[in-house]
Amino acid sequence: MTEWLFVTPTVEEGFTGVQRLFQFYKLDRGITIVRNPTTGAYQQIRYALDDSLTDYPEVYAGGYNHTVDDATKAALIAGGVGVTESNFTAI
Repeated sequence: MTEWLFVTPTVEEGFTGVQRLFQFYKLDRGITIVRNPTTGAYQQIRYALDDSLTDYPEVYAGGYNHTVDDATKAALIAGGVGVTESNFTAI
């Protein structure tokens, strides 16, 4: 069984509500992926609160690396949440 390094999807965001020049500076922000406890489907959460993350059986925090197995990799790709083969690297 192969283990994989999973990097969550990202979105490019700029600063808002500050001086105009800051709007041109963009950063990659990680998107959190969670598995819904009632439906079992994966979903994206952009602005997750730490205390609400305990409600989910699986949490892949945006901007971090996670180690997953083959079955989890296949489920994340099939989940339709913007995860592709490019998000994984074999360990």
